[in-house]
Amino acid sequence: MSLLHHAGFEVSDLARSARFYDAVLFPIGARRLVESPHAVAWGVTEPELWITSRAHPAPAYGHLALATRGRIAVEEAHAAGLAHGGRDLGAPGLRPPYGEGYYAAYLADPDGLRVELVAPTR
Repeated sequence: MSLLHHAGFEVSDLARSARFYDAVLFPIGARRLVESPHAVAWGVTEPELWITSRAHPAPAYGHLALATRGRIAVEEAHAAGLAHGGRDLGAPGLRPPYGEGYYAAYLADPDGLRVELVAPTR
């Protein structure tokens, strides 16, 4: 059982942020499962990550860590995020302070939300 049921974040431009998350989530195996004029959600079998439209979301609110299938997926998702309006907050690489073999990359989405992409350590 996963600890996370779902996460949701407010964004100022739903279409722009949806393009960013489409690009970042594709390499790690998630697809758009829900779409409405005010919300979009992604997941593998159930919607787990939601974004909702709000004129003035809190700046840089939150931190979202996304599990990937491996290091290549971290690198592909990071590159896709940069190509779709994200800002680099840390290139793919080992993060020894978080444990042996901890491999991750960091982005800011178009609204400044911090997104971490994490490869399994086993």
